[in-house]
Amino acid sequence: MGRVWFFSVRGFGVLVLLFLILPILVVVPLSFNVEPYFSFTSGMLNLDPAAFSMRWYHMLLEDPLWVLSFKNSLIIASCATVIATALGTLAALGLCRANLPCKGLLMGTLISPMIVPVIISSAGMYFFYSALGIGQNHLGIILGHAVLGTPFVIITVTATLVGFDHSLTRAAASLGASSTYTFFRVTFPIIRPGIMSGALFAMVTSFDEAVLVQFLGGVEQRTIPRQMWSGMREQISPTILAAATLLILGSVALLVAVEIMRRRSLRLRGIKE
Repeated sequence: MGRVWFFSVRGFGVLVLLFLILPILVVVPLSFNVEPYFSFTSGMLNLDPAAFSMRWYHMLLEDPLWVLSFKNSLIIASCATVIATALGTLAALGLCRANLPCKGLLMGTLISPMIVPVIISSAGMYFFYSALGIGQNHLGIILGHAVLGTPFVIITVTATLVGFDHSLTRAAASLGASSTYTFFRVTFPIIRPGIMSGALFAMVTSFDEAVLVQFLGGVEQRTIPRQMWSGMREQISPTILAAATLLILGSVALLVAVEIMRRRSLRLRGIKE
């Protein structure tokens, strides 16, 4: 009976995984379709080499709009990640203080961008940033993406600090180390995996965000998700599938990096899985 239950649970887990993954993976072979269709041709089903091509990837690299979108996404995501990582780490360090008043209220407020629908946040940011004169430019989008990415950094760094041994910082202080020196020499090396994991999540959030850029972005602020959205509405082309495949590969690489950071964090804290 135990073996039946064991294999039943494992089999159900595999089915759930396939249910979640297959709709995404179907995009990958379609991006190599030699024909400008969003469906499998008879040649592809028969694995005919002539039915596969890299033409859509070449178009992706040659189209000025797509090149601009990749450039904007990289710049915006990098800057937003730096801001979100800095703010999220500082917030997590403050939230982990035992004597902090209204800790639950502060935590709920800081992670609210994850809960509030993005379209509501985007509309609010549009009016707020427009009043400040930074709407319809890169700065507004960077700040908006930083707001959306900060909660991920707060959660990952807070989780890393749960098992943090505060006697290490007290020992450093007793030996005359300043707060800044203690942070960079004692605290930071231990929580670094959590910080980097949060930064990766913030970067993925920025790369995938399409709603906010619709409100805050102008013609020169096209990002990859916005270009994909415009392509689906104006000119349907398998180039979108090629871009989606690259985003999938990038997301997988980032998730692998996050898992490596998680395992490293557990090892540094002496926790065995």
